[in-house]
Amino acid sequence: MAILLSKSDVINILDMQSTMDIVEKAFAELYEGSAIMPQRTPIGVPENEGVALFMPAYMKKLGAMGTKIVTVYKNNGPKYNLPTVLGTILILDEKTGNCEAIMDGGFITAMRTGAVSGIATKYMANSDAKTASVIGSGIQAKTQVWATCTAHKFEKYYVYSLESPENIDAFCVEMSEKHGIEFVRAESLEAAVRAADVLTLATSAKDPVIQYEWLKPGCHINGIGAHAPAMREIDEKTILNSRIIADLTSACMAEAGEFIIPMNEGKFTKEMIAGDLGGVITGNTKGRTSQEEITIFKSVGLAVQDISTALAVLNLAKEKGVGSQFEFGK
Repeated sequence: MAILLSKSDVINILDMQSTMDIVEKAFAELYEGSAIMPQRTPIGVPENEGVALFMPAYMKKLGAMGTKIVTVYKNNGPKYNLPTVLGTILILDEKTGNCEAIMDGGFITAMRTGAVSGIATKYMANSDAKTASVIGSGIQAKTQVWATCTAHKFEKYYVYSLESPENIDAFCVEMSEKHGIEFVRAESLEAAVRAADVLTLATSAKDPVIQYEWLKPGCHINGIGAHAPAMREIDEKTILNSRIIADLTSACMAEAGEFIIPMNEGKFTKEMIAGDLGGVITGNTKGRTSQEEITIFKSVGLAVQDISTALAVLNLAKEKGVGSQFEFGK
């Protein structure tokens, strides 16, 4: 029997701390070499202004095997009243190859992306960090805030977004109530960056949104919004003057515009990346070497995050009796 899990099923059983715990184990396993994760495969559908991405992974220690299929179709909203980004995850039994679950991948994607920034903040931010800022106020910004607040106790959180002031204020009220600290709308993008001991970028920007001169000494940056070769949120000077940890160097060198654009100009090499997050988690790589150093965690998103989280969701669903059971053979 397989289990079918809707978005509401997933939302009702998944929390941030458990997501961070499982994703941390997945990154350690990836670093130690017991995970298999091919580079994600894109299939473009230009006639419909869409792309489908296929993201398989197998973690032997966790016993997690499956794939995520995520699609990005620009015209879904106006033409079909559907989200631009859709995701579906399949989990397979590692012993038989049988499909154990099919579940909505949208909330899992937001949660696992937030979780990895929380993990990076845990290992890379200064322990005395008092203020944080997030650039963006969408669903991804919410899980980024959730994860960083789970990882570290802040005194104040600043929010800057291109949304209306009313929407940003509503975001601040919601986050204040959820996390028990003060959230305030920043007066400007520059003000939000200058205030941050921990800065999270969760935008869809194609061009850099920050400047090196705005950053506090010792600031830690989570860069998660730009995930294509022509996109970058972080300016070149910051990239060239910071300690960089990647979710996975090979993936970032293939997909992260922050690295690809200066590399094509002869200003950046992969050796300028200090290491991968898995190495930081296992203690083989330092996330930070001084109190004053600016650190960057750059993430493009990995299938091990999705599949490990989805397996945790499946196990929780079985415990709680959540979801609908069905058989493919009937």
